[in-house]
Amino acid sequence: MLDILIRIVLFLLGVAIVGGTLLSAVRTFILPRSANDQLTRTVFLTSRRFFNIALKKAGTYKRRDEIMALYAPLTLLALPPAWLACVAIGYTLIFRATGIESFHDAFLISGASLLTFGATLNAIPLAIISFTEGAIGLILVAVLISYLPTMYSAFSRREAAVNMLEVRAGAPPSAVEMIVRYYRIRGIDHMNEIWESWEAWFAEIEETHTSLAALAFFRSPKADRSWITAAGAVLDAAALYDSTLDMPRDPSTNLCVRAGFLALRAIADLFHIAYNAAPSKDDPISIAREEYDAAYDRLVAEGVPVKADREAAWLNFKGWRVNYDTVLLALCTLLMAPYAPWSSDRSLRPTRPLNRMRSSLISTLPNK
Repeated sequence: MLDILIRIVLFLLGVAIVGGTLLSAVRTFILPRSANDQLTRTVFLTSRRFFNIALKKAGTYKRRDEIMALYAPLTLLALPPAWLACVAIGYTLIFRATGIESFHDAFLISGASLLTFGATLNAIPLAIISFTEGAIGLILVAVLISYLPTMYSAFSRREAAVNMLEVRAGAPPSAVEMIVRYYRIRGIDHMNEIWESWEAWFAEIEETHTSLAALAFFRSPKADRSWITAAGAVLDAAALYDSTLDMPRDPSTNLCVRAGFLALRAIADLFHIAYNAAPSKDDPISIAREEYDAAYDRLVAEGVPVKADREAAWLNFKGWRVNYDTVLLALCTLLMAPYAPWSSDRSLRPTRPLNRMRSSLISTLPNK
């Protein structure tokens, strides 16, 4: 009786492990929404610890960028072995529960079935179990392979916009530089094309980077570019346009900022980054008044039309920036973004309250 009870427990435990592994694969790649998955998170966290060791020996940002460029691709490649190992363990318990006399023999049969070497089993029930394990192994590998083109397609679309921004906002991207260049080349009234295209970009980023969270860690081809600093530059430019420039109201700027901070918040939720979902316009932001005044003075010096009431303009700018300030800086820290004004340049400052989150953010990894 006790032996039967033990076999039942082993069988149920094995089924639970195999089922949990399949759910992990579904949540990670197939489910078209953000979802927590502990197994994938554990794989990314373990991988990040090894990369953190390598980062200690990197003396320059370029070298750190080269190291971290391998982080997401190599960790993705580590997922199938992790899944297969869990399936092998689960089926070892199932085989042991259904008639194999030792864990050693059960493990050998499980491994042979999983890796499609084949296992000689005369009993039909055991043979069926072996066939299901082999099929699951093939499915798990196929899932990753089939979704790699999807991930790289999303990556390519993301980076095309980031690369084009360098022409408009400089390198590193700057909100003030973007406004000045538009004023010199085409005129401020043509900036609506930026707001509309980047509103669509933010919408796609929210969808792709929450359903395929590893995309956030795919770095740009050049070390001085990053999707998160580009996002920050566009958001700040839109906030400055609406709050500071003496131009007719353009609703597309408001829509762009809203699409942007909603996208960054959705990605922050995925990585368990805390933020105030309903901030007050009087809440502090990481941009000092002196920094804003310097930007205002630069715009005046370049001949850009600005609102005469500087104080009101500053308060309006704060009212926009407070919606994305915390999540922007936190994501810059998490992703080890290159230097860019008003974003990554302050994400690691020890005087900033946000820096207290740095150690936890560095070890925060995808839930998907």
